[in-house]
Amino acid sequence: MMKIGFVSAILDGSSFEETIEVASKYGFSCVEIACWPAGRTERRYAGVSHINVDGLTDERAAAIRALCEKRGISISALAFYSNPMDSDAERRTSAVLHLEKVMRASAKLGVNMVTTFVGRDQRRNIDENLELFRDIWPPIIAKAEKLGVRIAVENCPVLFGPDQWPGGQNMFTTPKIWRKLFDIIPSRNFGINYDPSHFVWQMMDYLLPLYEFRHRIFHVHLKDARLYPDRLRDAGITAYPLEFMSHKLPGLGDVNWGAFVSALNDIGYDGPACIEVEDRAYEGSRERILQSLRLSKRYLSQFIEY
Repeated sequence: MMKIGFVSAILDGSSFEETIEVASKYGFSCVEIACWPAGRTERRYAGVSHINVDGLTDERAAAIRALCEKRGISISALAFYSNPMDSDAERRTSAVLHLEKVMRASAKLGVNMVTTFVGRDQRRNIDENLELFRDIWPPIIAKAEKLGVRIAVENCPVLFGPDQWPGGQNMFTTPKIWRKLFDIIPSRNFGINYDPSHFVWQMMDYLLPLYEFRHRIFHVHLKDARLYPDRLRDAGITAYPLEFMSHKLPGLGDVNWGAFVSALNDIGYDGPACIEVEDRAYEGSRERILQSLRLSKRYLSQFIEY
């Protein structure tokens, strides 16, 4: 049975303890815990840290595990979505070093899962980025293997505005590219954090890849996206994506959630599935944020047993 949770980044300003209390109060099974470096913000929903991996002592790790056990909540993954292939060498090094800290913290906590991006040099083409990937990522995955940690990469292009133009900041975007990256790193510790919403706005099939990559899917995001055909006709597919789409709560966009959950059942997926709230309509207040979690959970309960 899938474990249903949410991504903690939406509860910026809350402590780890408060985040777990929200999960318990609303009947979730797990939480994907944001672990950015303190004070570092790259974009919306980034820069949130509910576990400080720099200061994770044995005592703090034991306290985290004890609270989760007491409340009946598991940590699905430690999350750090940055760009380990950034064109700027200093930012790239910083991202890799922090990712490795998150991996070590995940092992110490017994979570053994990290959700992230592979990154991309947004000014280089795919072939050039594949060569960069060959240099940067094999040592990261080798360290993950030694730690017993699985790396689940989300399929978000990170291509929404002028600061991410023209190529975006994450090349892990399509099945065609996934095949190449898995050929380079065939490790079973390297897999997918599958988010159907990103296929919607790229106008791709979000069901078929589930079957081909069933053994690579470690984690799932429950996020919706809505395409606006009139805006798309006006701006065209080469416009910034936010000119013709928006992220929505599950059930308020274009994902067919019955078909998606049915496909997950077909492949025997029984891992974590976390609601990722990026719907601007629910950002106005803490009450609206909490409402977004309640509404999402209620909608998904018709397809997924909690």
